[in-house]
Amino acid sequence: MKWNEVVIVTTTEAVEATANLLMEAGAKGTVIEDEWDYVHLQDDGFGILKDEHPVPTEEQDVFVKAYYPDSESFNETLALIKASMVKMKDAHLTLGKYSLLINDVKEEDWEHSWKAYYHPVRITRYLTVVPFWESYEKEQSDEKLLVMDPGMAFGTGTHPTTRLSLEALETTIRGGEKVLDVGTGSGVLSIAAKAFGAGEVKAYDIDEIATRQAKENIALNAYATDVTVEPNNLLRGIHNAEADLIVANILAEILLLMVEDAWNNLKNGGYFILSGIINSKREELEVALLAQGFILEQAKVMGDWHCLICKKEVDAE
Repeated sequence: MKWNEVVIVTTTEAVEATANLLMEAGAKGTVIEDEWDYVHLQDDGFGILKDEHPVPTEEQDVFVKAYYPDSESFNETLALIKASMVKMKDAHLTLGKYSLLINDVKEEDWEHSWKAYYHPVRITRYLTVVPFWESYEKEQSDEKLLVMDPGMAFGTGTHPTTRLSLEALETTIRGGEKVLDVGTGSGVLSIAAKAFGAGEVKAYDIDEIATRQAKENIALNAYATDVTVEPNNLLRGIHNAEADLIVANILAEILLLMVEDAWNNLKNGGYFILSGIINSKREELEVALLAQGFILEQAKVMGDWHCLICKKEVDAE
């Protein structure tokens, strides 16, 4: 079978939204090439990548690649992608010198090309993400392995927003917590929460492709098979969940819409972890969180991306 490789040239700020819209348009796999990811991974102290990568400029292009069967409906798919990119621009996401390229790819070349990008990656002190086709032996007894199929859904652990979320989960989970993962994507945060010792974990996503892929990734990790995945638009319609922790790695504009719902679904003393926040959006989001009553306990930063760890703390009367 022949495939069409769609390559979108954009910016780090828009990479998550771009990858998501390509999946929603029916992509059978995605690859993200962002030189800033390599720089951040080198600096974490775990020796994750040994290769030398030059420090990119602020104007460095980011490439998001997606793959679609060469069928009669491809032109309609392409029109949908272009329309979605226009909407992103209208939403004031910085697209850089946005361009869209199309290449013909044979199936065997596609499979080789995207697998070549993924290898076992040490994400935090205790967590390593392992592609499902790779054999990997633990380097230490307390190392936790998170097995993923990284080709079919965004969020495999290496992008700064996902990485910051995983680090935040590692620092906040003590064991037995009830966790809500909002906008679960690939399911990586739900699986990691179980790896760190969380009790009940519920994952939500509005996208049918994401919920399906999250379930498939969860099935690859025996310790996480009790994670429940349900379709839902953020936390709408969910009331008084009494969660110990809510985590959401979504664009800041979407995070703003769920601040009140997160507050209402957390126990007193519970944590709200927010990631996917670009520099220019942090202040607006922080103001909304503080206005709701959250206490900002910690902020993690990686390049242009921010992750906020907030606590719901209400004084007893």
